[in-house]
Amino acid sequence: MIRFGLCCIFIEEPIKFRTITAKTLSTLPRQQQLERISDICLKNAENLVESLHSVARMGIGAFRILSSFFPRYTHPEAGYVLEDLPDAKSILKILKHVNRLRGGKNIRLSFHPDQFVVLNSPNEEVVRKSIAEIEYHAALATLVGAEVINIHAGGGYGDKAASLKRFERGYALLSAAAQQRLTLENDDVLYTPSDLLPLCRDLRIPLVYDVHHHRCNPDSLSVEEATAKAMETWTLRKQEPYFHVSSPKQGWTGRDPKPHADYINPADIPDFWRDIGPFTLDVEAKHKEKAVVKLMDEWPIR
Repeated sequence: MIRFGLCCIFIEEPIKFRTITAKTLSTLPRQQQLERISDICLKNAENLVESLHSVARMGIGAFRILSSFFPRYTHPEAGYVLEDLPDAKSILKILKHVNRLRGGKNIRLSFHPDQFVVLNSPNEEVVRKSIAEIEYHAALATLVGAEVINIHAGGGYGDKAASLKRFERGYALLSAAAQQRLTLENDDVLYTPSDLLPLCRDLRIPLVYDVHHHRCNPDSLSVEEATAKAMETWTLRKQEPYFHVSSPKQGWTGRDPKPHADYINPADIPDFWRDIGPFTLDVEAKHKEKAVVKLMDEWPIR
C-alpha cells in the first residue's frame, strides 16, 4: 500500500488557511493582537477539519499541516500560548476533534518546519529559536495526533562532520514529545542520505527519503540502496516510512533541476516502489491536490 500525501494547501478546494505578519500585529494593542490571532487560529482549526474531509473524499491518505497554523506563535514580541487566546477552549475542542477524525479516516498528519529551523547552527541564539519552533510544532502535533516533524540537518559551515555533532547537541535539548516526532530529510544541496544515515541510526531518528533531492545531490548510494536504508530507520519507531517525490520544473536537462513542477512526471517515481509498501509518499508539486489526484490516476498501485 502506498499512501499519497498532500502538502499544506489546496489549489481548487475552497479552503484557505490564514496568517498575519508580525508587522501588522505590532500596530495593535496586546489585547487586540490576541483577539486577531485567536480569530485566525479558530478559522485555521475549522479549516483543518474541512481539509481532512476533503483529502479523505479524494482518496489522499496524508496531509502536511502548514507551519504557520498558529501564526507568530514563537515571535519574541507577538508570541503567545494557546491559553492566551479568547477562543482557546473552542480551538482546543476542534483540534481534539481533528485527532479523532484523522484516526477514524486513517489520515497521517505531519509538519515540515521552515528552513530557518537550524539545530546545528554555531549561533546559540539561532539554535534557541529553532528549538522553540520545533517545540511549538510538537505541542500542536500532540493535540492533533501528527506523527512527524520533518526537518533538514542544517548548514555545513565548512565542516559537515562537526556540524552534525552540533545537531546532536541541539537534538538533546528537545523535549521527549519533540524527539519522538522528529525526522531528518536529505536535501538537494548539502546533506545526502549517506551523510545522514549514521546520525539517524545513532539517534534513532527516521530518515525521510526525498528521491528528487537525492538525484539533485547524489552520493554513492543508488536509489534502491537509499530507499532500503531509509526504510530501516523507521523500524525502530514501528512506523510507516515517509518518502517525498517531486519533478523538476524545467525537466532534468534544464538549467536548474531543483525547483518543483506543477505536476509529477510518473517516470520520476522509482518503479520498484510499487512493491515495497506500505509507505507514505508526500507529493511536492505546485498544483497541490490536483497533482496528487492526477498522480494516483497515472501511477496506480498494482
